[in-house]
Amino acid sequence: MVQPVREKNKITSFDIAHRAGVSQSTVSRALRGSPLVNEETRRRIQAAVEELNYKVDKNASSLRRKHSGTLALLLFEDPTADESHINPFFLSMLGSITRACAQEGYDLLVSFQQLSHDWHADYADTKKADGIILLGYGDYLAYRDKLRKLAEQGTRSVRWGAVLPDQPDVSIGCDNHAGGRMVTEHLLAQGCRRIAFLGEASTHYPEFFARYLGYAEALEQAGLAADQALQADAESTERSGYEAVETLLARGERFDAVFAASDLIAIGALQALNARGLQVPRDVALAGFDDIPMASFVNPPLTTVLQDTQQAGRLLVDALLRLIRGEVVESAMLPVTLKVRRSSLWKQER
Repeated sequence: MVQPVREKNKITSFDIAHRAGVSQSTVSRALRGSPLVNEETRRRIQAAVEELNYKVDKNASSLRRKHSGTLALLLFEDPTADESHINPFFLSMLGSITRACAQEGYDLLVSFQQLSHDWHADYADTKKADGIILLGYGDYLAYRDKLRKLAEQGTRSVRWGAVLPDQPDVSIGCDNHAGGRMVTEHLLAQGCRRIAFLGEASTHYPEFFARYLGYAEALEQAGLAADQALQADAESTERSGYEAVETLLARGERFDAVFAASDLIAIGALQALNARGLQVPRDVALAGFDDIPMASFVNPPLTTVLQDTQQAGRLLVDALLRLIRGEVVESAMLPVTLKVRRSSLWKQER
């Protein structure tokens, strides 16, 4: 009597991957005809398929194509003072996204993008989720190609970030330009004229760049030119803000105000100014951007720009679900609000 072949001996895509010397996700992409797999790799995989007489399980493939009832939230790993590696600005948004998913009957799968250099393909292959929400991305110009590949392979995704004319995806963002202008106008109204800007001012970091352009516009309207010597690059960490102030002071630059492109940068700048014996706001007015919880608890409390993370979270989930349903979705930009606190009240303290 012939014994049936045991299930454990069945050839799988992992066997193909081992034979071809590639990852299982690459095998999956090749068998789907994904353009992400180059021709040489595709030939090696096909040779392994024929050698091992591998048959695609059509029932399993069909099952994977059904809706999972899950959305994926992929966070970009940020350098932080603690072990979370999550920018605190995103924590309140994480809460609102979770609640919005629950209200819509969806589970939420949260992961770091950096767990895989090929995350833009992995989630489409494994069908872990029906769509992806992306928070944070570092250098946008380097990240844009991955966003384009997501769009090309039909993955539904929505990103929190700048709304740009050439973007390949749907994004929900805030009016960074207006926020930068509001802060600068406020500092000018306090009598400040030498206003430093801390943050990357280039298209690599479009949110910071838009804040810088708003700052420059407000200065121009006041009859002042944006002084390049008063701009210092900084990423969104306290350490970077501290070092940016040190850079300006080491160059001998004089300034009566600092506009930091994020609250974390502003908090680092505050520490650096204190270390140099400069009091905020008596000697230097200070403002940030984001209104993270810590902003109201530093001494002095930080003037900043509020981005409505509760509304943002709801809109991200709503936009993604509409994409999943096949609807046309446009990118959207939310208004911002200036929150004036003592750190910027330069005129009052003098």
